[in-house]
Amino acid sequence: METYIMAIDQGTTSCRAVLINHAAEVIASAQKEFTQYFPHPGWVEHDANEIYLTVQSVMATCLQKAKADPQQIVGIGITNQRETTVVWDKESGLPIYNAIVWQSRQTSEICDQLRAQGCEELIQSHTGLRIDPYFSATKIRWILDHVDGAQERAEKGELLAGTIDTWLIWKLSDKAAHVTDYTNASRTMLYNIYDRCWDPEILKLLQIPESMLPQVQDCSGLFATVPAFHFYGHAVPILGVAGDQQVALFGQKCFHPGMAKNTYGTGCFLLMNTGETPQRSKNGLVTTIACGYEGKITYALEGSIFVAGSAIQWLRDQMHFMSSSAESEDMAKASGDHSVMVVPAFTGLGAPYWDPHCRGAIFGITRGTTPEDLTRATLNSLAYQTRDVLTAMEKDAGRKIAALRVDGGASANRYLMQFQSDLLQCQVVRPQNVESTALGAAFLAGLSCGYWENLQEIEAMNSGDHTYEPAISKEEADALYTRWQQAVRAARMMPYTE
Repeated sequence: METYIMAIDQGTTSCRAVLINHAAEVIASAQKEFTQYFPHPGWVEHDANEIYLTVQSVMATCLQKAKADPQQIVGIGITNQRETTVVWDKESGLPIYNAIVWQSRQTSEICDQLRAQGCEELIQSHTGLRIDPYFSATKIRWILDHVDGAQERAEKGELLAGTIDTWLIWKLSDKAAHVTDYTNASRTMLYNIYDRCWDPEILKLLQIPESMLPQVQDCSGLFATVPAFHFYGHAVPILGVAGDQQVALFGQKCFHPGMAKNTYGTGCFLLMNTGETPQRSKNGLVTTIACGYEGKITYALEGSIFVAGSAIQWLRDQMHFMSSSAESEDMAKASGDHSVMVVPAFTGLGAPYWDPHCRGAIFGITRGTTPEDLTRATLNSLAYQTRDVLTAMEKDAGRKIAALRVDGGASANRYLMQFQSDLLQCQVVRPQNVESTALGAAFLAGLSCGYWENLQEIEAMNSGDHTYEPAISKEEADALYTRWQQAVRAARMMPYTE
């Protein structure tokens, strides 16, 4: 009987379950969207219980699609939207507030206060991160501040907190395991990535009891067991966990220092493997943990772009330019206008600017500007923001990359990938199977139980890559990028105020 790894890919707008075989092929998958809540401008929240129920639904649907017996599943790998934070009651299992999403800006005031107190150096030197609403720490603080009695209950040990991986493991294990992995811990702004512990100074600064936080362990290993009554009569171990961007780096087989990938999802996320030595950024990036495997920690430089695929969703859902995001490719090709610039700072700008107060702007429009022109400019903005981050990354690492490996939904857009190669003046490599997050989660789980023997076996698999080469000159690319930089400067001169 053939066996499989099940990967749970819990994203920002949907949950997926994917069955993967020993050849790293997708046998079946199921996906389901869940509700997005926007209580105030710049705020983004999720119902954590809805996420859990959605995960259960896609797991069942995936098995049904594959006509697979639960006994064929040898292990589960989980990857998740990072930084999104849940606080829940230890006894009832109910969240005390909605999950605050990584995109949300509702903790900007707390971050401003921390900067005013001179805490930037402490936090960056211990966690590798910048003070920003993006990360989990201020989300926990905000919930404790805004839910009656929450601080007192937390100090009594009645509340638990965690990122979405921790929440799902706790629920799937029937409250047996409160755990996370190194990658998700490293995104909380509470974890000391050098000493590998919850940082006592930052916990004291933010008045967050350590008892709320999960145990941290390697990305590949036994996290918990899903009881038989939860998994259709067959108990299954959870054997691999990592945040979605680190697991995409792993799924793209970027196992060696200097290799880099970009995931074009709701946001864009560039990571470069820097090996076993953490490298502090001097150019607006963050240092993070790339993987914990066999007791060794691998670090990465990362740049996060808050708005990428969600900008295309905006064109589709709010502007009604198209009925499906896939149409953006043909619309962009139908435009001959490079003069329009869209800065999609809907929730501020991420790396390398870290400007939570900036908002979106459009420049260069005329009476003749068309939906096609705005679509092209919006797609171009993903590539421009990627160059922002990659330029900073190359400065920090002291090396040029020969190729950028890509994945995520928007990497299927051939116009965007060609423009990305043009703008970066390097190869852009897209694997035939762009399910890098699911593959990475499966690889981590499979390595834990011997489904795959080692990294060398995974590296040897043929991924059927498609490579884009630059089709314009460096001078043309630099001229376009200069106009983008002018647009960003102009947008930042008009900060958002409520």
